[in-house]
Amino acid sequence: MINPYIEATELRELMLKKEIRPREAAEFFIARTEKLNPKLGAFMTITPERAIADADRIEKLSDAERRRALMFGVPYSIKDLQWTKDIVTSMGSRNYEKNVPAVDEEIVVRMRNAGGILLGKTTTPEFGARPTTEGGACPPARNPWNLEHTAGGSSGGAGSALAAGLGCLAQGSDGGGSIRIPSACCGVVGLKPSRGRVTMAPIAGEAWAGFATTGPMARSVRDVALFMDVLAGHVVGDPYWAPDPVASFRSAVNIPPRHLKIAVLPRSAITSGDTESEAALASAAKVFEEFGHTVEAVKTDPGARLKDPVMKLIMAGIGSVPVPNPDLMDPVVRHAWEQGRKIPAHEYINTVAVLHNTAREVVQELNGYDVLLSPTLSRPAVKIGTLPSSPEKYIDELPEWVAYTFAFNATGQPAFSLPNGFNQAGLPIGLQIVGKQADEVTIVGLAAQFEEARPWKDKHPAID
Repeated sequence: MINPYIEATELRELMLKKEIRPREAAEFFIARTEKLNPKLGAFMTITPERAIADADRIEKLSDAERRRALMFGVPYSIKDLQWTKDIVTSMGSRNYEKNVPAVDEEIVVRMRNAGGILLGKTTTPEFGARPTTEGGACPPARNPWNLEHTAGGSSGGAGSALAAGLGCLAQGSDGGGSIRIPSACCGVVGLKPSRGRVTMAPIAGEAWAGFATTGPMARSVRDVALFMDVLAGHVVGDPYWAPDPVASFRSAVNIPPRHLKIAVLPRSAITSGDTESEAALASAAKVFEEFGHTVEAVKTDPGARLKDPVMKLIMAGIGSVPVPNPDLMDPVVRHAWEQGRKIPAHEYINTVAVLHNTAREVVQELNGYDVLLSPTLSRPAVKIGTLPSSPEKYIDELPEWVAYTFAFNATGQPAFSLPNGFNQAGLPIGLQIVGKQADEVTIVGLAAQFEEARPWKDKHPAID
């Protein structure tokens, strides 16, 4: 019997030792996914035939090929925004329910070539346009810790699947917090990479003026680092290239950083805050002090500084999506889409300039610090159906919950969300760790330190 919460790193080692066969893992996780998905809404499309085919293919690899395959035998999922050849990519939209791409995205090819076993496509709100996964063609992604609450968004299906033990790794994407939000909601680990770290080829060069990226989600820091080594890398011609890291992300797990200067961000002016989340942040800061790092409170409020241009940019990005029949849209996303389509080109270009200039100022102000800390979210997972309270209030209510995430899409800095305990209602609380531009290595090591001090690997929801 396979432990459904086994780490990818551990499962791969058992596979390499031939103690578990890839087909065993494929059959086990497909059966578990088919059993629990009706309750969770984590997967839009389950791919049992593909999982078995992947397992059978990699079982034919030589021992040397197996050792080179970083995801050998590891079950994983892909978000339903990413193009997958011969598998429906709905983007959470009824307008695209029958969309079957003719090609794979480059990262999809990388995951396959790394020896992973694809379980299916995870749910997303329509076009990834909400911080909760609900309202479109996909079922609501429910939080395994409390099914009345959201798993977050827009990689909500990925977060729900990981927390419930439906696979070891989940690919997510992040345009304003969409990896970190569900990671915080569901008590898993997610890393938004630096701008230019992961290619968007061949579908796009960039999205939302360099705002959006794809990245790894898992249940441990070392699994995220492993997955990051698979996903990372540019393609010649990409508009953004992050410089190669000084070490592999896997090796960074074992490189504890020393004597860092860490800034703790203030409660953002755009949120009323949450006492339990803020207490958890203060407690985490003490852990880093115990490791010998210098921790200081700062006054710079990136979310408040960047809110207006970010919200306009998000609306423009949503509005740029071709929609054959708006009447089929989720009303919340339709409202945002309609607002975005009203933004003229000259206003969009000016907004991008303001965004980039303000982001530059924020980075310069905080440049004296190696790392930034904040809560991932202003409060834990909200109830499904409550955010926004109405479609017309989406633009106003969205920033309050995600006040700490979207600024670092604007700056392009890498940012983790890590489990940081639970509130009194039993919902996970997230800690955000932000690194300098293009410096995932430092925050991977720091995240591993925190994981060692505050282990969470044995904490799982009672979902079976």
